[in-house]
Amino acid sequence: MNVFYEESGNFKVGTILADNTTSLQVEAAHGKRSKIKASSILLRFETPALIEFMEKAHEIADELDPDFLWECCTQDTEFESDTLAAEYFGHIPEPVESAATLILLHNAPMYFYKKGKGRYKAAPPDALKAAIASQEKKRAQAEVKARYIEQLSNTTLPEEFNPIITNLLYKPDKNSIEWKALDEACAQMKLSVSGLLEKCGAIPSSHDYHFNQFLWEHFPNGTDFSEADTQQNLNDSIDLPLTDVAAFSIDDTSTTEIDDAFSITPLKLGSFRIGIHIAAPALGIQPDTPLDKTASERLSTVYVPGKKITMLTDNAIQHFTLGENRICPAVSLYLDVADDYTVTHIESRIEKIKIVKNLRHETLETYFNENTLAQDDSDNPFIAELRILWHFACKMEVLRGKANDTNNDKVDYSFDVENDHVTIKARRRGSPIDKVVSELMIYANTEWGKQLAEANIAGIYRSQSNSKVKMSTSPAPHQGLGVSQYAWISSPMRRYVDLINQRQLIAMINDETPPYTRESDALLIAMRDFEAVHGIYGDFQRAMERYWCLRWLIQENVQTINAQVIKENLVKFDHMPFLMRVSSLPNMAPDSYVKLEIQDIDLLDRTLRATFVEKLQS
Repeated sequence: MNVFYEESGNFKVGTILADNTTSLQVEAAHGKRSKIKASSILLRFETPALIEFMEKAHEIADELDPDFLWECCTQDTEFESDTLAAEYFGHIPEPVESAATLILLHNAPMYFYKKGKGRYKAAPPDALKAAIASQEKKRAQAEVKARYIEQLSNTTLPEEFNPIITNLLYKPDKNSIEWKALDEACAQMKLSVSGLLEKCGAIPSSHDYHFNQFLWEHFPNGTDFSEADTQQNLNDSIDLPLTDVAAFSIDDTSTTEIDDAFSITPLKLGSFRIGIHIAAPALGIQPDTPLDKTASERLSTVYVPGKKITMLTDNAIQHFTLGENRICPAVSLYLDVADDYTVTHIESRIEKIKIVKNLRHETLETYFNENTLAQDDSDNPFIAELRILWHFACKMEVLRGKANDTNNDKVDYSFDVENDHVTIKARRRGSPIDKVVSELMIYANTEWGKQLAEANIAGIYRSQSNSKVKMSTSPAPHQGLGVSQYAWISSPMRRYVDLINQRQLIAMINDETPPYTRESDALLIAMRDFEAVHGIYGDFQRAMERYWCLRWLIQENVQTINAQVIKENLVKFDHMPFLMRVSSLPNMAPDSYVKLEIQDIDLLDRTLRATFVEKLQS
């Protein structure tokens, strides 16, 4: 005796070996033995043989029309499968006919709802109509998906993808047909989403791919300023006194937001006055104005090679930048300095100053460097003033306990990008230009932070303890800089916390009520958000510098490159800020130099493959 039974949603047949009333032991056609419950048995039969029975049952089931059977059913009541089979075949059904009917009912859940063992109910007309429509929709979608996959596999972008390329790249709807087709095509071709779309011509610029991804995440409304931002009234310095100092700035050529400038005024008995002048946008951009709200959302200027997204509008930058041959509003810190470079008096002022010269690194480096400091050359612009600032900076560095700081030997890199051609330049941090600017900014930020704290005026401070840097409204030591407190105030056109601190500083100098208290939501929110954004913007800048390092390698057709071992298999390429791990690198001591072969540069992933060639002599 044979049985036709259901197990785990599938129909099976087997020969009975033992019948124990509640359970049976059966043997399948291929010899596998199983124990099944008696309640699982749908029918018993003698003939035909097992394999022939199932083949014939499926053959008959394929011939049955579910639409016709559904129309034959009573719509509101349940029915036995054998009853439906008898009505359809016109006689008591043979076992194989009963099995075929059960197979059809089981495989047509849209038409028939299962209600129990061998029992079903016809689906209501509206439900069936909706189910059929849904099935047709799925069929049509499957055809579209198959077409998409075929086109993508042939590196042809489906026309329907054009309006949603950005979404597919940066924020895909993973339930959409387009994404499912793209994902499947990527799996078949063993490519990333960006890699396949690039092959299809959907990513014409690898640079724009990375830059637009950043904009999508952090500037979803775009980088343009509103009309209210650009038309904000910036009148700020009508009543400010004009000082007679001749101030000059030090910046690279690409800098348009010139925040700081310096001046030297001779005094009696060989002493002199150093002026540190900071651009004063806080005089013209008041809290809660449209431009202030925009700045509080951006929180900082975003810098990447060849591009930047400014915190302030172009007209605000042009209004406040310390540009050459202009009279500009400024907050100034004056230091009376003796001939031994000891500070004897400090004074803060809000005033207008004349910017005589914007000195640029590219020109300045040729005559103001370690090799020219001792030369008696007075023909170059502001060389006498620069030497005074240099000696003062060295004295301040010693007082901070940082004269022998190893950070002074580190190298910073700048990237010049013009018409997609990149130039990478290196500059040691301890160079005269770098030291003058950094030491004077550290002095100003430290001194003004101290004055705010002593006046009990709220400010945003940056501190460091046990190598951990944090921001706070309370002054605390910054171990890395070697100062008792440090408030960011010197870049108010580029950082929102500096703009906030400058407002507090101006109120202190004018003996006015400051706009923020330590409990002010605006101050606390800005501090919290800035710390997060500062990290995000910094990571993006480093990522894009890595991208341009790769572009430089391609541009210069570099086949091999020297690198320094940092630790284990981590190396840094010569002449650029590019670090990577080289799996083929043998065990070497840190600071060893090696030659690597460059292979497989991927601008979308910002990666390359490099293999070890040889160890170099130090």
